[in-house]
Amino acid sequence: MQGRGAEEELRSLRTWLLETPEVRQHSKISWDATAPEPGEMGSGTTEILQLVTDNVWQATTFALAYISWRSTRRRAPKVTIEHNGNRLAIEGDEESVQRIVRALTRE
Repeated sequence: MQGRGAEEELRSLRTWLLETPEVRQHSKISWDATAPEPGEMGSGTTEILQLVTDNVWQATTFALAYISWRSTRRRAPKVTIEHNGNRLAIEGDEESVQRIVRALTRE
């Protein structure tokens, strides 16, 4: 996530996913933080929320959980989703579910 309060928003999404039974039961959710490599610009660490699923159904469930969480936010944060090296930036548009599912099911 990017922007003001990105860390808190990412933690909020993680909590939301952990409290969503369909996501929690069929996915592995982990938290990681990485520091910039020597010579890279940036300050502090980058926090990563990782969600591992084993099929398209769970990818769709994640997309729906994300949209539900996003609807609780005052303003939609910019989120970057990465799958198999493909990155997708989402900023709260109406086609988010379809875009997330397409990105997560692309091989």
